[in-house]
Amino acid sequence: MSKVDVIILGCGPAGMTAALAAHEAGAKVAIVERFDRIGGTGAISGGVIWVPDNPRQRAAGMADSREEALDYFRALDHGDLVDETLVAFVDRGPEALAFLESAGALKVALLEGYPDYYLDRPGAKPEGGRALDHDLFALGELGEWAERITAIEEPKPMMLRETQLGGGSGVVPPEELQRRTVNNERGFGQAMVGRLLKACLDRGIEPILNVETKRLIREGDRIAGIEGMHEGKGFSLRARSGVILTTGGFEWDEDKRQTYLRGPMDAPASPPTAKGDGLALAMASGAKLGNMTQAWWAPTLVIPDNPWPGGEQRAAPVLIERTVPHSLMVNRKGERFCNEAANYSALAGAFHQFDPQTYDYPNLPAWLVFDHDYVERYPIGPRLPGQPMPDWVTRGESLVELAKAIGVPPGALAATVARFNAHAEEGYDPDFERGTSSYDHFYGDRSREGTAVTLGPLARAPFYAVEIRMGLLGTNGGPRTDGQARILGHDGEPIAGLYGAGNAIACPTGGIYAGAGGTLGPALTFGYIAGRTAARANA
Repeated sequence: MSKVDVIILGCGPAGMTAALAAHEAGAKVAIVERFDRIGGTGAISGGVIWVPDNPRQRAAGMADSREEALDYFRALDHGDLVDETLVAFVDRGPEALAFLESAGALKVALLEGYPDYYLDRPGAKPEGGRALDHDLFALGELGEWAERITAIEEPKPMMLRETQLGGGSGVVPPEELQRRTVNNERGFGQAMVGRLLKACLDRGIEPILNVETKRLIREGDRIAGIEGMHEGKGFSLRARSGVILTTGGFEWDEDKRQTYLRGPMDAPASPPTAKGDGLALAMASGAKLGNMTQAWWAPTLVIPDNPWPGGEQRAAPVLIERTVPHSLMVNRKGERFCNEAANYSALAGAFHQFDPQTYDYPNLPAWLVFDHDYVERYPIGPRLPGQPMPDWVTRGESLVELAKAIGVPPGALAATVARFNAHAEEGYDPDFERGTSSYDHFYGDRSREGTAVTLGPLARAPFYAVEIRMGLLGTNGGPRTDGQARILGHDGEPIAGLYGAGNAIACPTGGIYAGAGGTLGPALTFGYIAGRTAARANA
């Protein structure tokens, strides 16, 4: 039976960071992945990393501090924060990023002007600085391993900061775009995963794919390895120091989702590999759980003709579409129910609103409604301005016709649009204050001024609608850890030899999505902490 010092389960950003951290601390590591692809949710994400007082921020002379960051989180706490893990993230996040940059596993830049999400709270940064974007990475540096990255068939030859999602124009000169295409250069999460993988390969750390871990091996009171199946054959691997769980969330496991998540959720934006494998292994080892009802929520759009390779329903977060002018969202009554431009994670609260009188969720289904001015100027899902409208978008020559087609009361929809239009012309939304925050403006049409970046009437026929579903980027509950990323048992004491990071654990920031990259910042930081802690276990 083979033996290493540290086994990492899961080959996403947290797992590869853990592998690098343990290796550089002198440990012999093995990284094991259940599926035949690498990167998980990180590979299909924007790749943004949120860390306060980070190295790029300091280099730019932007003021930040641990005290401001802690004040910010504590002002958002509704009882789900654990101080030890929160402090560990804030204190060691900059250290983790500096380590990854020095190891050649990260090359990032500021997302200029990208504000934190809750600007009314102390410690928030309206000018941005905590959110980081990736420089381009040429996948040819990975050789045949490039083909193993999740959704690599969908090229992203731009950096996020060049796109409207990152505050850019969305335009790259054709000759530069051609150069990137020829060199197979990628941005977004593909660049992040590519660099992390390259750093691992350069150190002789080759992921072992297609391993289904059935159980963790115990020696006395210590986790000392894994047993399972590898390509149809029995597989076992021993670890002198222990096992790190970085297998992602559990949103694609129907039983776990039904058992733990609060409120409806039927359209996850993550890959279907997030099945809670690490959660099951931790529970079998007696782990204490936390944050299980929470997730990285996001309203999503389902594109009917774009499933995952296995046939699973695919969905994408809705960001720009609900923020730009000439659009609004309504519920089944044909009424607005939120500030459409609010940050996606917090917006889940509006979709999860429960009416005890009707014993139902009144804001589901929800519809994004827009007019022909919108169609000429803005995207809807993968459809870009100027392209034909796909058949999954409902069309009506009038608001009455559209309302009938989507099953909402025509009179109510007409009244809602009339009220919205009147206030949009005045430049103020008294119902939900859309357009009053810096975040609202970031995803709006910045060729306009003031609240007009997001407020614009729906007046030009024909009118259109698409259903907005309740989705998520990933779950963020799982086994509790301490500040050293050691997984805790029911007695609150560490389970010897068991560590965790990423969406496989109870997130160090609870359910608080502090800003763009609020998932990856804690994931990379605790991957780094877990790798270092595990490497020291038997030193």
